[in-house]
Amino acid sequence: MITTENLLSDAPLGEVTRQGEALQVVFHRRYNKPVEKVWAALTTPERLADWFATAEVDLRVGGIMRLGWNGAHKTDVTITVCEPPRALAWRWKIGERDTLVRFDLSPEDGGCALTLTHSGLSLDGGRDGGVRAGWHAHLEALPDAIEGRATSWETKTAREAALGDAYPKLPA
Repeated sequence: MITTENLLSDAPLGEVTRQGEALQVVFHRRYNKPVEKVWAALTTPERLADWFATAEVDLRVGGIMRLGWNGAHKTDVTITVCEPPRALAWRWKIGERDTLVRFDLSPEDGGCALTLTHSGLSLDGGRDGGVRAGWHAHLEALPDAIEGRATSWETKTAREAALGDAYPKLPA
């Protein structure tokens, strides 16, 4: 049984803004690890499985990443930016929406600054309504993945549930 005590770090919430007829969420994180180690956690199938989803990765612009979550949901995303070890982006179709996920990495004070931007999300919170809390919950697992440690699916879903009220639906 997962308890909510010590479940979440003090990492800031993602910044949710309206971009025309869509929402965008931006997360800023800093890790005391080299950019290359963070990049590996974003692009290596074993590390991706530790914090985000199982993955098959064709790491090139136009390449496909086959992602799977807890055996229940699978999707293919298309890589649109691949600039090792600084930038990675992919197109992710969520329902009828064509969204864009982008990771930007830069060295900072002996570590790595990461910015995750997910744009094109629905205003009404439709099928992608959990994306904001979902990303936050997954990012909680990234420091362990950088070190090669996996976070259980149960812990990730408990984190997402604990964050539900922090990312309310926004009116259209």
